[in-house]
Amino acid sequence: MCRFLVYKGKDEILLSKLILEPTHSILRQSYDSRLRLDTRRPHNGDGFGVGYYTHPELGPGPCIFTSTIPAWNCINLERLASKTTSSLIFAHVRATTEGSLSDSNCHPFRHKSLMWMHNGNIGGWKYVKRRLVSSIGDQWFLSVQGGTDSEWAFALFLDSMDKMGHDPSVEPGDGGFGHTILRNAVLRTIQRINEFIEAIPKAHKSEADCETRSLLNFAVSDGHSVVCSRYVSSKTDEAASLYFSSGTNWKLHSLPGNFKMERRDKGADIVLVASEPLTFERDNWVRVPTNSTLTIHKQTVLVHPIIDQYYNPNPSFERSSGYAESKGLVSNEPESTATSTDVESLILDIKRDPAPVMLPKELT
Repeated sequence: MCRFLVYKGKDEILLSKLILEPTHSILRQSYDSRLRLDTRRPHNGDGFGVGYYTHPELGPGPCIFTSTIPAWNCINLERLASKTTSSLIFAHVRATTEGSLSDSNCHPFRHKSLMWMHNGNIGGWKYVKRRLVSSIGDQWFLSVQGGTDSEWAFALFLDSMDKMGHDPSVEPGDGGFGHTILRNAVLRTIQRINEFIEAIPKAHKSEADCETRSLLNFAVSDGHSVVCSRYVSSKTDEAASLYFSSGTNWKLHSLPGNFKMERRDKGADIVLVASEPLTFERDNWVRVPTNSTLTIHKQTVLVHPIIDQYYNPNPSFERSSGYAESKGLVSNEPESTATSTDVESLILDIKRDPAPVMLPKELT
């Protein structure tokens, strides 16, 4: 399936420092996804997209560039990335599961100030789609341009946000909608998808080609905060891989492509979230726990468990990676997960942001 990358920094960064230059950049992942356990389809060559927020004077919405050309073969991506800077960037390389090969099906998607992308799939999609479409308002139905389950999930997110009393079409102001609103809308989107799947008749669920497990790694931003999910609708399976790295400087060391995340203090001037690490430095990356959300707010990382019917409170329980592996969505390096030893790395900058850091239950 796909791979995505999120950058949120205190300062702007040249896109090429993330997308093109690192040893295992998302461009390289488009043709050499070497951490992918499923090697039967190692390419993510069904298009790509880059979205980034610009100076407020240009408006609150992100600029998005997509193409159906494989990322490794697009000269315009190199030209764009080498001359463009931003402090909040989304990047995505696509391997088709639903929808045809077209620009309208390439991530990220946007609505006004909101930007969205997805890695994974909605379970039982051929039976879920009609229920999902029937449940959303006309304006969100009409906003869908492509045919992917990912874009329909975005429409469902917008509808959920709207029904929670927060109109996605309204400019939210200087601070955006707020990370709590975005996170709650993501949680409601996941809940509604699960409800649609539960409503599939048993006769259909028993069909050999009806896989009802969903892999829902979402990323959404309003230009100020970022919320990501790592989720699978199963109590025993592992979710698609997701990692984060934080520090004070993303710096090139010695050899070309050898970037490292430096930590001069407990600050988090830079936060990266990625389906696969951009480097092979084990101590630079922490695996996001399965069935949790990761929020970046004012350069502080907050991790919350998603407590629903698929939540497992036992921190020592080992989930099976078989399902995610079969989709090419689990990487095997690095193995470190956010545990009690990572508490300090999650407490990123209390001095600059006094907001409390929320940890998964097993860390408290």
